[in-house]
Amino acid sequence: MEVILKHDFKGLGDKYDLVKVNPGYGRNYLLPKGIAVVANTANKKVALENIRQAAHKVAKRKQEAEAIAAKLDQLHITIKAKAGEKGKIFGSVTSSQLAEALKENNIVIDRKNINFEKPIKILGTHKAIMSLDKEIVHPFSFEVVAE
Repeated sequence: MEVILKHDFKGLGDKYDLVKVNPGYGRNYLLPKGIAVVANTANKKVALENIRQAAHKVAKRKQEAEAIAAKLDQLHITIKAKAGEKGKIFGSVTSSQLAEALKENNIVIDRKNINFEKPIKILGTHKAIMSLDKEIVHPFSFEVVAE
């Protein structure tokens, strides 16, 4: 029996994959749970159209992510933090602070997509890694200065 998956299903396939399964497994589990639909000609056409539209959306998201990466290369981001005499910061710089600094420069990024190589606890230039898309991970530099 051939079915088209409606969702990613571990061990079986990804969304819109055409999968051959045992008839009992398809009829008694996959179809009633809404995980898959029967692979008839109409459903195959719908799945192909959905794949085409999803590919277009992914390409658009990738293009937007590349544009943001190009903007990041041109920016000089500065974060102010309270620090002691020897340049040690009280606390540490967080991804939320960096997201706010980027927002001031018209780049809106979720703080969850910003990672640091190590905790930032001293003044100076540091690197962060930004996940812009599933495929695009962009490192960039920023500076931490005393208030």
